[in-house]
Amino acid sequence: MRNLKLLKSLRRSELQGPGSPQCFYVRADTGSLLIASQYSITEYDPRTGQVVSEASLTADSFLPEDGSGVVVGLQDLAELESACLATASGDVVLFNLNTCQLECVGSVDSGLTSMSWSPDEELVILTTGQETIIMMTKDFEPITEVGIHQDDFGEGKFITVGWGKKETQFHGSEGKQAAQKKIQEVQPTVAWDDRRPRVTWRGDGQLFAVSAICPQTGARKVRVWNREGVLQATSEPINGLEQALCWKPSGSLIASTQRHPNKHSVVFMEKNGLLHGDFTLPFSKDQAKVKELLWNSDSTVLAVWLEDMAAGEDGQVNSHIQLWTVGNYHWYLKQSLDFGRDPQKAPVCVCWDPERPLQLHVVSRSWTSITYDWGWMTERSPGLDATDNANVAVIDGEKILVTSFRQCVVPPPMSSFELQLTSPVNQVTFLCRPQGTNQVAAFTANGQISIYSQDSGERADKTADGFRTMSHPLVLQKTFRLAALLDDPLALRQLLWLEDELFVGVSSGLLPTSSTLQMLRPVQDATDTLGVRAAVEVDGVVVSVVHCSQTGTVALQLEDGQIRKLVWDCPEPSVEDWRDSSGCRINFPVPCIQTALCSISGEECLLGLTDRSHLYAGDTELASNVCSFAVCNDFLLITTHSHTCRCLHLGTLTVKGLQAALASDGSQNDETLRRVERGSRIVTVVPQDTRVILQMPRGNLETVHHRALVLAQLRTWLDSLRFRDAFECMRRLRINLNLIYDHSPKVFLEKIQTFITQLNSINQINLFLTELKEEDTTSSMYPRPESSSIQHQPSSGQKKVDVVCDALRNAMESMDPNKFCLSILTAHVKKTVPELEIALQKVHELRENPPEAPGAVSAEEALKYLLFLVNVNDLYEHSLGTYDFDLVLMVAEKSQKDPKEYLPFLNMLKSLEPNYQRYTIDKHLKRYKIYMHNRQDITETNLKPALIEAVNTQTVFLEAQVATFTRHRTRLAVVREQKEKAKLDMLDEDGPDCPDAELYSEASSVMTGSKYSQSNSRISSRSSKNRRKAERKKLSLKEGSPMEDRALMYALGEMITSVDKMREEVHNLLKALVLFQFDKQAAKLQLSYEEALQMMEAAVPEVWPESLQNSQALLTGPNSTANSIMASYQQQQRPAASQQDAEVPTPPKMRNGIKWKLTVLK
Repeated sequence: MRNLKLLKSLRRSELQGPGSPQCFYVRADTGSLLIASQYSITEYDPRTGQVVSEASLTADSFLPEDGSGVVVGLQDLAELESACLATASGDVVLFNLNTCQLECVGSVDSGLTSMSWSPDEELVILTTGQETIIMMTKDFEPITEVGIHQDDFGEGKFITVGWGKKETQFHGSEGKQAAQKKIQEVQPTVAWDDRRPRVTWRGDGQLFAVSAICPQTGARKVRVWNREGVLQATSEPINGLEQALCWKPSGSLIASTQRHPNKHSVVFMEKNGLLHGDFTLPFSKDQAKVKELLWNSDSTVLAVWLEDMAAGEDGQVNSHIQLWTVGNYHWYLKQSLDFGRDPQKAPVCVCWDPERPLQLHVVSRSWTSITYDWGWMTERSPGLDATDNANVAVIDGEKILVTSFRQCVVPPPMSSFELQLTSPVNQVTFLCRPQGTNQVAAFTANGQISIYSQDSGERADKTADGFRTMSHPLVLQKTFRLAALLDDPLALRQLLWLEDELFVGVSSGLLPTSSTLQMLRPVQDATDTLGVRAAVEVDGVVVSVVHCSQTGTVALQLEDGQIRKLVWDCPEPSVEDWRDSSGCRINFPVPCIQTALCSISGEECLLGLTDRSHLYAGDTELASNVCSFAVCNDFLLITTHSHTCRCLHLGTLTVKGLQAALASDGSQNDETLRRVERGSRIVTVVPQDTRVILQMPRGNLETVHHRALVLAQLRTWLDSLRFRDAFECMRRLRINLNLIYDHSPKVFLEKIQTFITQLNSINQINLFLTELKEEDTTSSMYPRPESSSIQHQPSSGQKKVDVVCDALRNAMESMDPNKFCLSILTAHVKKTVPELEIALQKVHELRENPPEAPGAVSAEEALKYLLFLVNVNDLYEHSLGTYDFDLVLMVAEKSQKDPKEYLPFLNMLKSLEPNYQRYTIDKHLKRYKIYMHNRQDITETNLKPALIEAVNTQTVFLEAQVATFTRHRTRLAVVREQKEKAKLDMLDEDGPDCPDAELYSEASSVMTGSKYSQSNSRISSRSSKNRRKAERKKLSLKEGSPMEDRALMYALGEMITSVDKMREEVHNLLKALVLFQFDKQAAKLQLSYEEALQMMEAAVPEVWPESLQNSQALLTGPNSTANSIMASYQQQQRPAASQQDAEVPTPPKMRNGIKWKLTVLK
């Protein structure tokens, strides 16, 4: 999207000679011109206007003296320090540039029609009058001579493999009709063709092409030969092929021209002779003829030298030189030089400089030489605020292709809109006035300046078919014509539009080494005419003029690199030296092809880029690998040959800082550096935006958002509380959303409702919450600029994520809890310790009390959203904490759990008492804090009443036992007394020696007069266990029963055993009572139990006297006598029935070793 801009032009007319120039060549080593006419050969230096050397061609009869001779070729031979020329008469002459001597090195009797040297100057091709080609070495030794017209195609002849006929082949866009199309007969060449052969070499010197008129058809045909003179290929028959021929130096295509029935085209052929692309010239088929085609040395520009075919009223024809470039397979007409109808000004020789690719040399018939120096320039609007549309204007003949990059990125050759003019455009400039930088002025080849601006009327945003208009085209407002300066093409260059009606242009000065600045304003009497308000003479050739929109400064650069300042906003404009803050003059060390004004550390500075990729800030070199640069909003953006794009803030760096920054490779988080595609060039930077438009070498565009621009714009938006703009940009460009808070935590928390209101989107708020991290992005990912103040995080002791989540949640709950329900849930979940229980509780509340507001979130939707944020298994565990089994089932159904796994567990929980149920759930979830709380509930509602009840139960039981024990104990004493009395009565009746007396003492039923009779016949046969059961059945506590005393002893023993076993139970109960502060009840219980034990322990000797226990054992030992042992033995030998009836229960053993009492209760 670059234009060719004329940097300078040098016009010299001092050279005069007889005749007119016929051939000329530019010496690469000296830059001087070799010009040959029909009378002489001259070496001329256009920079000094001096003739370096000269020799007459007629003196030695190389050319006739009548001026009818023709020079058909001229070449500078640097190695021989000579110039070689060929004449139509057949002589090849060497002109020694040192001695000015002429030497004929060869002659062809049939004459010569052309001479062409190879690029390496090792071979020379001569075409003769006999239609032959002579190939010679640089020493003019013949190599071969062949005929131009060959019947054979050449070594590159196509091979047919027999796959079908031509009628069955694919014919592309021509369609099937091409199969039936008959081959048209080639028409003879046009009448104005000079019928001379044209020879052109490929850039590497391995191939050359010859265009000559075929004797059989009379039409031109192109043949390609190799370096050995062997034919390689012959072009296909091309109807209307013309004489112009030039091989692209890069070697890919051969350019020629073709006249079609309805158009005139430049066509391209491959080395095999086949056509490969074309573009149409802006003329009708019979309007102009192409005299020559000339590629520049780097193959970027094709010059087309034309001449009108129809003469004007004065009988003269107009001459043109057009400069064409290609991009994205589209050919652009960048410059059109109109030399008028004056035959003396018409070009007779045109060529490109061999060393400087964009320098064009033209020699007119009047021996005037003009040297044009061009430079690539991107014409972009200079605005710095959001009103500027970032327009870029591309010249394409009579059209200006304008693309507004703020609205849309349109890939070339397309554009946002086109401006159609009536004459080819040579220069484009945008208005420098702020708020008006979208207006454009076009300087055309006919000397007019057309003004385009936006239409002030109403404009529809949508077209009839429903499409939205992204960019409205500019409208022609006014056309000015220049009152003078129209003598030569491009007499006015470097046009600058300073104010609405003020233009500045550069024209040639009074001297070849000077320039004149023309201050143009509308003439009072003719508002459509621009006149010179003031003219400022500059000592030096001005090659660039730039303006700074911020300061209004206009800087000039001279061809030697000197910098000047134009003081234009005063009655008498003037030019002064450029000086720095210390008063020293500042100049570029070498001239620069692109310049721009900027401010570095508060000091205005001129930046310049040379054709050798060196970037300068005044006289200081900043970098040496820069391929393009741009200045926008205090940022310097450059692309380098190492395929990077650097963006540096000029307000925070000095010149030395810029040098260091551009020399460094950049750190990992260096926001100033990013990689770009190889060969990328900056087209424009959208002001007050983040977009940088790059163009690739093949012509396509690419938009990048440079991190430095993005962060600078984000900081601006956040400072102005434009949260939505910042959020959208960060989301689109993948900038960490934590920067919204980290940039200024205090301001964010104060304006948090503004943040929510601007976003007004649940999804966007949720996205912000989910990206929150504890990391401070302004310290790690996006370091702050050195000049900015540091915003510290609030030192409340809380973590950042918790602070933001709580602040957002509180704000949303106060604004509209139903609308922001999902965001509130997100705020709970995203905290450092996720509040899942609270979130689930809110879902539970939604299920219990569904909101009636329109658009409110249901419990099902809220739960589904939570499942998106949290692992479903974790959510299931936490859902238990809500104690809502319906909610638990809702979550469980969304999980991967087997119903056989969770349903039994849930059913078990449902069966529990509510408080114990919660206690069990909390214990399962290991929520010990809540677990203890529920345990406290259980204690308050269940355990304490149970303890009191247990105390009462134990007390009642002890009292009952003590009372019963006392009653039985008393009764036992009575029964024993009765039995003793009955025994004594029996002894009195029967005597002391009655053998049955002992039986009475055993309380037999006979002696007591009981109505019961006992039979032991069956019991004796039973086992001991069954016997004991039977004995217990005989024991009855009923008064007067035969075994009442034994029954009482058994009952007393069981009571003692049961009370004794209560030691552990009472101990645990006492501890529980003391734990829950029931000290009085515990002391009372301990005392009651202690008294009961003591009472029972004291009654044991009474209930089980030693005499009773000893009567059942054989008396032996040292205190026994023979009579006592015998009596005891005899007692043991009594009948079994008597022995069984006399069995006495053993006394119980009390566990006095067990400590059950609490010392604290003593």
